[in-house]
Parts: sequence; C-alpha cells; structure tokens
Amino acid sequence: MASIFIASLTYTVPIEQVDAVLASHLTWLNAGHEAGHFLAWGPREPRDGGLIFVKAATRAEAQALLESDPFIIESLADLTIIEWIPRLAFPGLEAFNG
Repeated sequence: MASIFIASLTYTVPIEQVDAVLASHLTWLNAGHEAGHFLAWGPREPRDGGLIFVKAATRAEAQALLESDPFIIESLADLTIIEWIPRLAFPGLEAFNG
C-alpha cells in the first residue's frame, strides 16, 4: 500500500532565481501527476516555498522522486519530507487514502 508524503520546499535564493526555473519545475510536477505520484501542490503564502503531496510506496521512493525536482537539482530550495497517515478523506479527496 502506498503512503502519503508531504514535501515542504523552502527557497534558499531570491525569488527571481526560483522564477527562472519555474517552467521546468511545473513540467516536472505535471509529469509526476500523470505518473500517479503527485496528488496536489502549490506555493506557500508568503511565497517562500511550496508543498507537494506525494503518493509513494516508501520514503526512499518519495525522496528519489523529489530529488529530481529542478528546484532541488539547481539548489534553489531545501527539502523536508513528512510522512502523513490520513485518517479521513472527505468525498472528492479519495486520492489521499493510502
């Protein structure tokens, strides 16, 4: 059974450097969604990073996926991975059930 992981990215460079790689990051996110790994994502407010909800078999798999993010490859953000066990997913959020 897959687990849910929350990836928290915190930018470590000026936002202009992040924006320069944003198109590649969004392409990467969409590919991960199409492959069934990424359930939801978006920037934090204030815009100092973002969150990605990941479905993966193991923490190691989630980490490997996340380390292929252009933001991580280009050293633009720090990555924290939190394993999350959803106890309830309301209608419409069934994808969050492991």
